[in-house]
Amino acid sequence: MDFVQIFRPLEAWFRTFVLSEWTFYQLGIIAAGYIFASLVASITEPALETRARRIKGNPDLLRVIIAFMRRLKWLFLTIWLWLANVVLTQSTWPSQRWLVSTALTLAAAWFVISVLTKIIRNQTLSRVVAVLSWGYLAVYATGLEGPALSTLDAAAVNLGAMRLSLLIVLKAVVLTVALIWVAVLAGNVLSHWVQRSGDLSPSFKVLISKLIKIVLIMVAGAIALSATGIDLTALTVFSGAVGVGVGFGLQKVVSNFISGIIILLDKSIKPGDTITLGDTFGSIRDLRARFVSVITREGKEFLIPNEDFISQQVVNWSFSSDYVRIDVDFGTSYDSDPHEVVRIAIETASAVPRVANNYKAPVCWMTAFGASSLDFRLRFWISDPANGLTNVRGQVLLALWDAFKAAKVSIPFPHREIIMKTPVEIQRPPRA
Repeated sequence: MDFVQIFRPLEAWFRTFVLSEWTFYQLGIIAAGYIFASLVASITEPALETRARRIKGNPDLLRVIIAFMRRLKWLFLTIWLWLANVVLTQSTWPSQRWLVSTALTLAAAWFVISVLTKIIRNQTLSRVVAVLSWGYLAVYATGLEGPALSTLDAAAVNLGAMRLSLLIVLKAVVLTVALIWVAVLAGNVLSHWVQRSGDLSPSFKVLISKLIKIVLIMVAGAIALSATGIDLTALTVFSGAVGVGVGFGLQKVVSNFISGIIILLDKSIKPGDTITLGDTFGSIRDLRARFVSVITREGKEFLIPNEDFISQQVVNWSFSSDYVRIDVDFGTSYDSDPHEVVRIAIETASAVPRVANNYKAPVCWMTAFGASSLDFRLRFWISDPANGLTNVRGQVLLALWDAFKAAKVSIPFPHREIIMKTPVEIQRPPRA
């Protein structure tokens, strides 16, 4: 008998709201709106998306705009339901428009959530976040938040003076993820804006971008914790534990992070510089919080910890100037005129395209009377060390070979004389 009494209110609600003729009217309005929105979107989406793809320089903003264009159906459906809800509000009772109002809320929520979650590059994660977020809002839209919140709040434990329930944990997780996601998105947009500035140095652009992202993430985390009712002073114990963890196991991570900030502040290296660190020679591609990305001439990308740039000797080929001097040693035979050799070598080096004649002209000096040749040293400057050193040295050597061959100047190779002496047999006198 009690079981029947429990379900009698549910049966009355079902007969009053679900089986009424106004429910079928509202379902017809929703279906007609969906068909109308689909037709209009199929006409407008291709043209608008083509125009939106002309935006350059900000991929995150472009992803949001494209996602907006591809979901115009839900926007048109939201507009249709809003107009229908306005008309029904003026002419009917709330009980005769509850389905349209609920559908309006759900359609608008799905439109906004599906657009924003498209910023997440992982499609599976994007769909999961979209479905969970929409389900979270659907509970409120359908009026089921009371029983659901009471159930989640009842599952709680007491940690000293603080009561920690499942509801608080879920709120903290959802708000933290959502706010940090928004903070990262805003940080990326601001970073692109900073990178386009022509008044800042490359290293200062990287420093400002990183500081913006760090500050936004910290603010987002603090707001999320405060919004869920967690006292921030309660995190002092956690911060102390983190300090102990840093002292024992995270000192390298912290060291690299601090070293990265120092590198950005002192401007010792910046993206585009050509550097040599140990056996690694290449150009800097990116400065990260933990490492520096260096690309070599072979196409290999080395991720070098920031600490190495502080503790080891670094050769920055383009720190104060892009010009680099290169020496090429060679020798000619003793039959050649050294004055003519110097003239030919200077003219030949000046004709190589990568040699910076506008900075300093090439010079050639005789350095020694060698064992088999007259030794010379040719010096010239280049302005693009990132394009390689061995290749330009090889170009100069080949040009010298062609020039000396045309001028009948020979390049000797070492000669060695080996004198073979036949041993003389010593005749001993006979014994007496």
